Amino acid sequence: METLTTERTIPILPCRSIDDVLAFYVALGFEIPYRQERPNTFAIVRRGGIELQFFVLKALDPAQSYSTCYVLVPDVDALYAAFTEGLRAATGRVPSRGVPRIGPVKDMSYGVRQFVMVDPGGNYIRIGQPIEARPALRAEAAGRLERALEAAVLLADSKQDDAAAAKVIDSAFAAGGATDAPPTVVVRARILQADLAWRQGDPAGAVARLAEARDIVLDDAERAAIADDLGRAGELDDYVAQANA
Repeated sequence: METLTTERTIPILPCRSIDDVLAFYVALGFEIPYRQERPNTFAIVRRGGIELQFFVLKALDPAQSYSTCYVLVPDVDALYAAFTEGLRAATGRVPSRGVPRIGPVKDMSYGVRQFVMVDPGGNYIRIGQPIEARPALRAEAAGRLERALEAAVLLADSKQDDAAAAKVIDSAFAAGGATDAPPTVVVRARILQADLAWRQGDPAGAVARLAEARDIVLDDAERAAIADDLGRAGELDDYVAQANA
């Protein structure tokens, strides 16, 4: 019997198919220490200090699910790499849109470096590593595109509202926001546009925005400063290539 030395919280999340959920988490490197079929279907998955529990809700529509939890980890990049490699080994691809999917790793302004994973039950598993929070952008110190980019990142990668994020960033470009923006901001914004186009089922739009991003010349210091965004551009290239294969 396990002896607790401190309090612990364990999310219990819904799913429509316990088999689909368990196969997904096994691909991520989780173990299944317990599974129950009667009187109700229930299971536990565990990987290191991460434990999630699931119950079957037959009326659930995973695409409309609002269930979520936050998992804090010491090395979010290592876990992201392990998860994506596990899915690629198990299924031949990394799902990047629809349900299930895994989003990009990003530094968020509110003090975490995170990615958002949506499992087959439609549960939003937000996985993050604490970092120093960035100061809020001051309107007088930031250009239109930079402010729009900040808002779009929060909408897309925190709220998961891709349509609203795309509208914000598209409007900033249409209003000439790129005219006075630093090249790194323009590149980041174009890559985010590409990511949003991909997530919304527009691979041609993603390719076009990536081409626009790569037309902008950056020096080594600038490329280092936006390494996460450039890494996401490479992932998007892979997703598009797989879709066209």
